[in-house]
Amino acid sequence: MFSHPIAAIVPLCALAITAVPVLADGPFYGDAPDATHPWTVHDMNRPQPPRVIPGTFSTPEQPGRPPSDAVVLFDGSPAMLDKWEADKVPAEPTRWVVKDGAMQCVPGSGYIRTKQQFGDCQLHVEWAAPATVEGNSQGRGNSGIFLMGQTEVQVLDNYDNPTYADGFAGSVYGVNPPHANALRGPGEWQIYDIIFRRPIFKDGKLLDSGRFTVMINGVVVQDSTPLEGGGGHKGRSNDRPMPDAGPLKLQDHGNPVRYRNIWYRPLPARAVDGGDMGVMAPEAATAKKQELAKSIREDAAKLQGLGKLRRQMESLCYAPDDATSKEVQDGITAWIATVPPAPAAAMEARKGEILQMRDAVNYLMRFKFLPDGFTAKPAIDKIVQDNGWK
Repeated sequence: MFSHPIAAIVPLCALAITAVPVLADGPFYGDAPDATHPWTVHDMNRPQPPRVIPGTFSTPEQPGRPPSDAVVLFDGSPAMLDKWEADKVPAEPTRWVVKDGAMQCVPGSGYIRTKQQFGDCQLHVEWAAPATVEGNSQGRGNSGIFLMGQTEVQVLDNYDNPTYADGFAGSVYGVNPPHANALRGPGEWQIYDIIFRRPIFKDGKLLDSGRFTVMINGVVVQDSTPLEGGGGHKGRSNDRPMPDAGPLKLQDHGNPVRYRNIWYRPLPARAVDGGDMGVMAPEAATAKKQELAKSIREDAAKLQGLGKLRRQMESLCYAPDDATSKEVQDGITAWIATVPPAPAAAMEARKGEILQMRDAVNYLMRFKFLPDGFTAKPAIDKIVQDNGWK
């Protein structure tokens, strides 16, 4: 749709001698908004993605650099420990320590949690089990990453160390085993990248179970796994509401597991949670379309001539309005009067403008934004036909 001026801002009567550039990706291009999609296909009114400067990849030897919009929770410096506290009530400083750029669990000191709280996110965590192997199954290099303090992605040294599958490294603990064992050896850094979506309930009804996608060392081990209530030890969990935000918790399971390079990026709200990403509920889509139509009509009011007319036409694609529809029909009829028969060279100079108007009117009528009997359409079609244009 229109997102930028197409024509010079001139009175309609002057348009007969005004050339109008043609935009290949201009308005009236993709399928119109519908009951659950407030945008057209290829809609130029849709907000542009924000610029994020990529970080650098981590290696076993060296942590990478976070992307530019990441919130860093631990970067290896001792001062970053101030962002964390012991998971106790009342809160108190943690007894975990920072050594050689890593935050290390002190067995017996308890869980640690961030002071900051957040919800849906992309989370990056790197961890290493002790290089000296002690214990087996759940007793070897055990810790855990708890999103919002509610649901765990397992941390465990499973390099040549079998255990129950739904408690394996990379499992959604108690819910779903990882697809693969992609761990490096004991003492080496393991790189977890996690996409977390919390459950969404509205008026007591489940709209989205929430889910995890997890990669270990670049290998997908959870692929949009439903939370099923978040899991837990021994007991089966069921879908349940969770808060909008919570702390990130790291588990003390009695092993001196180390962590480094911890950061997250907030994710945009889903359509079921009031966001405008993806398919919306009809009520939300209608509200968004009305918002867009209002904004475009306010923009049109600042313009004149063909620029104003086209913005008014565009606004009808989002929400009907009787007054705007009448202005559009009257404006198109007035525009036709500016296109009398003329020498071939003069008509060729206006070809792009005329074909754009033809396409715009066809679009509005195709999607029922103008009445079927709108008499201007045959007149525009005749101008195109008389000049031998396709």
